[in-house]
Amino acid sequence: MSLLEWLALAGLCFLGAASPGPSLAVVVEQTMKGGRPQGSITAIAHGVGVGVYALLAALGLAIIVQQTPWLFDGLRWLGAAFLLFLAYKSFAEPANFSAEDAHDVSGREGVVIGFLTAFLNPKLAIFFLAVYTQFITPETAVAEKLGMAGVSALVDALWYLVIVLMVSHPAVMQRLQRNADRLQKGFGVLLVLVAIRVVV
Repeated sequence: MSLLEWLALAGLCFLGAASPGPSLAVVVEQTMKGGRPQGSITAIAHGVGVGVYALLAALGLAIIVQQTPWLFDGLRWLGAAFLLFLAYKSFAEPANFSAEDAHDVSGREGVVIGFLTAFLNPKLAIFFLAVYTQFITPETAVAEKLGMAGVSALVDALWYLVIVLMVSHPAVMQRLQRNADRLQKGFGVLLVLVAIRVVV
């Protein structure tokens, strides 16, 4: 691949990452709960989850998901159930987004939530299949496919790390914390709506 093609791939991945959705809500919520460290863990874990789908698509295995309806539907329902679980937590748990409560948030929670938010979204497989068909030919080497997956994961993680840096800025964080309860309920509503959209 030429440098221009690599840049085009990175640009398409950025457009996919920057589109609003549950991933953004999850990264912002985790940042508010645990500050910059927690948000960064979630962002990187999300990038890893995206990288898994990117690798599967680059190697051609994601076609199985696309061509096996029961597997795609199963992942879709699992993804919706996970989003509803996160929504339940948003409604049930108190909105503890203050700095004093940040130490109660587990880094493991950020890893699990970040990774599963990406991994339980089978539409990522379809997205990467659509994108990679523009760049992969029968002559494309495995190392180049691995590089494409790496670029996709890196772009995703870097985008959400930028979001974390913005949200965790003291001035922004203070405003968010003042409206913590309303925001947390808003996250819950957003996740419910996305879950409904996923299954419908």
